[in-house]
Amino acid sequence: MPGPPLEPPRAGRRPVSLVHHNDERVDEWYWLRDKDDPAVLAHLAAENAYTKEVLAHTEALQAELFDEFRARIQETDLSVPVKDGPFWYYSRTVEGLQYPIFCRKAGSLEAVEQVLLDQNALAEGHDFHAVGAMTVSPDHSLLAWSEDTAGDEAFTLRVRELATGVDLGDEIPNTYYGVEWGNDDRTIFYTVLDDAQRPWQLWRHTLGTDPRVDVLVHQEDDDHFHLSVDKTRSERFVVLSLSSMVTSESWVLEADEPTGPFRVIEPRRQGVEYSIDHHGERFFVVTNADGAVNFKLCEAPIDNPGQAQWRDVVAHREDVKLDGIDAFASHLLGYERAEGSTRLTVRRIADGHTHVVEQPETVSTIGGGGNPEFDTTTVRYGYQSMVTPGSLFAYDMDAQTRTLLKQQPVLGGYDPSVYETDRIWATAPDGVRVPITYVKRRDLDLDGTAPCLLYGYGSYEASTDPWFSSLRLSLLDRGFVFAVGHVRGGGELGRRWYEDGRLTNKRNTFTDFVACAEALISQGFSSPARLAIRGGSAGGLLVGAVVNMRPDLFGAVIAEVPFVDCLTTILDEDLPLSVLEWEEWGDPNSADVYHYMKSYSPYDNVATVDYPPMLVTGGLNDPRVSFWEPAKWVAKLRATKTGTNTLLLKTEMGAGHMGPSGRYEAWKEEAFVYAFLLDTLGVDS
Repeated sequence: MPGPPLEPPRAGRRPVSLVHHNDERVDEWYWLRDKDDPAVLAHLAAENAYTKEVLAHTEALQAELFDEFRARIQETDLSVPVKDGPFWYYSRTVEGLQYPIFCRKAGSLEAVEQVLLDQNALAEGHDFHAVGAMTVSPDHSLLAWSEDTAGDEAFTLRVRELATGVDLGDEIPNTYYGVEWGNDDRTIFYTVLDDAQRPWQLWRHTLGTDPRVDVLVHQEDDDHFHLSVDKTRSERFVVLSLSSMVTSESWVLEADEPTGPFRVIEPRRQGVEYSIDHHGERFFVVTNADGAVNFKLCEAPIDNPGQAQWRDVVAHREDVKLDGIDAFASHLLGYERAEGSTRLTVRRIADGHTHVVEQPETVSTIGGGGNPEFDTTTVRYGYQSMVTPGSLFAYDMDAQTRTLLKQQPVLGGYDPSVYETDRIWATAPDGVRVPITYVKRRDLDLDGTAPCLLYGYGSYEASTDPWFSSLRLSLLDRGFVFAVGHVRGGGELGRRWYEDGRLTNKRNTFTDFVACAEALISQGFSSPARLAIRGGSAGGLLVGAVVNMRPDLFGAVIAEVPFVDCLTTILDEDLPLSVLEWEEWGDPNSADVYHYMKSYSPYDNVATVDYPPMLVTGGLNDPRVSFWEPAKWVAKLRATKTGTNTLLLKTEMGAGHMGPSGRYEAWKEEAFVYAFLLDTLGVDS
């Protein structure tokens, strides 16, 4: 006989009054944000133990799924080598090892392999390990690299002498992803985080000197902006970029003169964005200046590059969004969006002749493929769809021909013709049509009985373009439909699509997602009892808001590192990234914005209703969405909701926003999520 029902952990109530704009919110679980409180850690441990116990009966299914994942993946594998100067660079994986090994060969692929970094060795003794920067010096003798062993994305920067494999004495903590070399092979530029985890300073380090005497090159005091550093493909300029959500500014330095001054391209003006690339005696500028909502391409002389000198090369187009360019010696590679899909264009610089690189499938994704060399007429690009595994092509920009270099292996006899991917459209309450991309087996009948997983994000102009996953086949082969709702707030349909889903248009993101769910149901893809939704980070806010609005519409909810206590977080200017977020969500120091955000904040709108079964995850060291947001949300849901549907919280105690770092651990985590999904929706394994 089954034992008594398990009793979930209950976080004690410790009311805290939060008052803004004469509005009081009483937060009874505010105390869960104190990471140093032993009671908080004990509560998280109790939640983890409860989750493990509730899903203990799925452990065999988790193991089965994990074995399926492994059986499709070529675990010992090699990336396609990339030529950069006199070397071919690549990475490889080895069966049984969690992390990649980064290598190179001199002169030809027949040469002896040189290991640059073996991440498996670096990760020994750490529960988490991530490599941030990995940048070779211009003469290819040194490697600037950085690592994070906590998951908080604060990296320690080191320099490795590649001839010996020994790290030099140069060690700099608290750096971010951006690292670049001056052309003297002795100067390194790196970015540093402030107390709010914002990259705000650019420093210059000279090899062999004490980092305490490094030179501060730039400090960005405006909390809305973050700072990054890069180098043009031509290797002539180091570029300092300063960006908020809607404004940007670029500074350049001659890389041959690394101790010289940076000079600004065009001073920032609110709402004007631009990025640059170098070619000969000019800069190419991608910008939304002069009302170019979907961006245009300009050029400007190197010696006088301000906006007054910008001359249009590709004019603004209402139906095409220009996401960016890559400049090569004789061509420009353009990354564009048209009709809700990505596309690649090639422009011959000499005469402006432009063509679109053809794609074999309508619903697919095409993008850059790693092209470090400037003087080339052959470039690489990546291609995939929900049925076509990730593929790397070499493309001759003059002959307009392509060669497949590698397609992601899918072991076990994968046949893409067994599956189909296409796009349908939902209609939002305001009449706007919202695209949905789906994939399923061809032999699956659309009679409303199939289980379906609907994924969404819809923030920061991030586009959720179709992608292939061999892991997903474990759902499709069990009769699932997998769908992505391309809701407003993302960038799939251009800049206006983003604008219509941010600030005080944010609720469009949520109503779009509900419309996507309703369209899948009305068109026979699924039913409310068999429809699950999934989202992470800002996508976790999406599913949290939507399940408050329509708890009756879904059979399961997966919210990963969800940004669900958004109002409290963005009101706290001392928390990581809060001020940066004001241009995305609004500044709640304004009463109108405050009340608008409160109207959809998942934590503030938990109701006394039956919620569907829910799995919520968090990361104790997460610098982007603090662990206490999902913890507080679950605590409030437990105390408020009606019914007996499952509610689970799983917190990674040694990781951050990205979850477990090793590939086997990541597959185990996905098997765990899939097992919850299959078990909850009653799908036979």
